[in-house]
Amino acid sequence: MNLHAIASLSDAPQSAAVICLLSIKSGSDTFGTVSSASYDESWAKAGKKNLISHEGRTLICLGMGDAPTLEHYRKAAHTVFSTASGWGMNEVTVVSEALSDDQAQAFVEGAILSAYRFTRHVSNPTPEVLTDLYLVGYSEAAIQTGSVTAAAASEARDLVNEPPNVLTATKLATEAKRIGEKYGFTTEILEMSKIQSLKMGGLLAVNAGSVEPPTFTIMEYKPENPINDQPVVLVGKGVVYDTGGLSLKPTANSMDFMKCDMAGGAAVIGAMCGVAGLGLNVHVIGLVPATDNRPGLNAWAPGDIITMYDGTTVENFNSDAEGRMLLADALSYAKQYNPSLVIDLATLTGAQVVAIGQPGMALMATAEDETIANMDAAGHHTYERVVRLPLWEEYGDMLKSEIADIKNLGPRQAGSITAGKFLQHFTDYPWIHLDIAGPAWSPQPDSYRGQGGTGVGVRMLIQFLKEM
Repeated sequence: MNLHAIASLSDAPQSAAVICLLSIKSGSDTFGTVSSASYDESWAKAGKKNLISHEGRTLICLGMGDAPTLEHYRKAAHTVFSTASGWGMNEVTVVSEALSDDQAQAFVEGAILSAYRFTRHVSNPTPEVLTDLYLVGYSEAAIQTGSVTAAAASEARDLVNEPPNVLTATKLATEAKRIGEKYGFTTEILEMSKIQSLKMGGLLAVNAGSVEPPTFTIMEYKPENPINDQPVVLVGKGVVYDTGGLSLKPTANSMDFMKCDMAGGAAVIGAMCGVAGLGLNVHVIGLVPATDNRPGLNAWAPGDIITMYDGTTVENFNSDAEGRMLLADALSYAKQYNPSLVIDLATLTGAQVVAIGQPGMALMATAEDETIANMDAAGHHTYERVVRLPLWEEYGDMLKSEIADIKNLGPRQAGSITAGKFLQHFTDYPWIHLDIAGPAWSPQPDSYRGQGGTGVGVRMLIQFLKEM
């Protein structure tokens, strides 16, 4: 879909259908010359659609309500896209009240993400109906920022949606390298021999049941004079498929979408795309440890004791608590960069889904309150919201082992928190943990987020880093 910034409705092709976004405040001023006699304020009620004739054109008026938020503009873009596609419109002009750059960016994001389709394995995909979107009064800067941000989220969605027989750990690493060359960040791939020499015991343990080797991908974006002397490090869980290992997942259908267990790694790759694509003046490093978790070969077993990259010994209580093992090695590895902040993202626990569900992410942190407030603000700005959970000392007590330094699983209660507490053991810097298990995958179509991989975390991280 092509986006065009135009100054007025008269600059749009006559062949383009016109959709007007009406808020209560803007009223008939949105498209200028509709007389007060013909304008009805009820047209602007949220979600309402009306057809009117104006200067020889048929206009679709889409109500935005009283005080539309950024999320309303994203969802309005989805409504525009779905209406145009449903009615067979190839070209659409969108007219609205004067928008801020944030509002315009939100609409652009919603439009591009609504148009997203994962069709690379479809022999004859259905052609896109809506090919051109003309945006009246939108700044080029807002269109550019929205386009790059949505493209970055789409890169993550592509990775999550790839089937596990295609996206092995090796393929994930090579895709990160290919994408880095496209957007402008560097990539180094550590393969099995290097991972073994580094003694990354957590990553190697999870990989022991697989015929596919693990990878550890290091990405870096560093502008000439970044605002941060110490880098921000992003860490993403890269379990490209999770059976649960020998602790095979017991729930019916629970493996059906486990290709999304690398959504944290995909989010880190997507965020690197956004940071580099927008040319943000911030030094960022991304780390993605990757493997699948299978019950074959010499698979790690409950009762095993694993020696981690930092020398910590971990008693394995459950082989389905594998993501924290990869992340722990990566979090320890991050120490060498002397980071100002480390943020990890992972589809880590089913307990997060039980506690919060699909609307939000669980956040646990040792970073300063101001940093956490900024993350929360970025989450509300992008509608990728976070809920903070505590990291009290008592949760650490739940991970004490009789025969090792720590165990990888606590009791059933507070499962998301004890997983976060396990990760905290491997940090000695300001740190934020995001459990994205709920929002990373949408089993049903969900407005502009679509169906399947959502790319959650990408836009939030870009917004957070943009505001540093």
